[in-house]
Amino acid sequence: MSGDLLTIAGKQFSSRLFLGTGKYSSPETCVAAIEASGTELVTVAIRRLDLDNPNARTELDYIDWTKHSVLPNTAGCGTTEEALFTARLGREVTGSNWVKLEVIPDPKYLLPDSIATLRAAEQLVSEGFVVLPYIHADPVLAKHLEEAGCATVMPLGSAIGSGQGILTLDEIKIIIENAKVPVVVDAGIGAPSDASLAMEIGADAVLVNTAVAKAQDPALMAGAMRKAVEAGREAYRAGRIPAKAYASASSPTEGLPQLAKTS
Repeated sequence: MSGDLLTIAGKQFSSRLFLGTGKYSSPETCVAAIEASGTELVTVAIRRLDLDNPNARTELDYIDWTKHSVLPNTAGCGTTEEALFTARLGREVTGSNWVKLEVIPDPKYLLPDSIATLRAAEQLVSEGFVVLPYIHADPVLAKHLEEAGCATVMPLGSAIGSGQGILTLDEIKIIIENAKVPVVVDAGIGAPSDASLAMEIGADAVLVNTAVAKAQDPALMAGAMRKAVEAGREAYRAGRIPAKAYASASSPTEGLPQLAKTS
């Protein structure tokens, strides 16, 4: 949307849809989805790249760096120390000091460790990183991370890859209300309607991976997510009507002529 740019750490984006690169059936399918989504920011899991083999092609080789910014992430890290190491490695590999910070010690539920995330964020900010932390939808934690210098906060809508939609709606609303940095809803989005809802309540962007990568037609789903994000953002800017507990006639009833009664 012209004139409605998202700014993160001084960098401007016209698209408010960020896309992950994991779980696709092939690199070509991933690239097609990226193109259809219109995204300008794609995340790449540094720990899942084959960096030991100089001849191996990775996700980084398939992304058009002239059109998309790469956001290294620390997926697969379970401790503060692992996340710090991976973030530093990501900076060396990509040349970018941006990082999506994830610290997830539990392989079953894949919920982020709030304390370890805050500790890692504080250290990375002190090292000059632009930190985008993935967190529980915890308004108190979000404020601590903002005060620590994080460039965004990224609360989960529901469990990673679950497709359950936004189960943390009330908490995300509180985060949005109080945040002075962009709020990006991350994880759990399963359908375009979920992405649209996140934008309608005032989120600045959404990050989607599984819902696109595992769709029967990833590129088509990516295009649908693009439209949903744009529609949700426009709806937020337009200002929806308040919900009421009772009906309200669409047509005015004042001043209508009285119909003559017939016997």
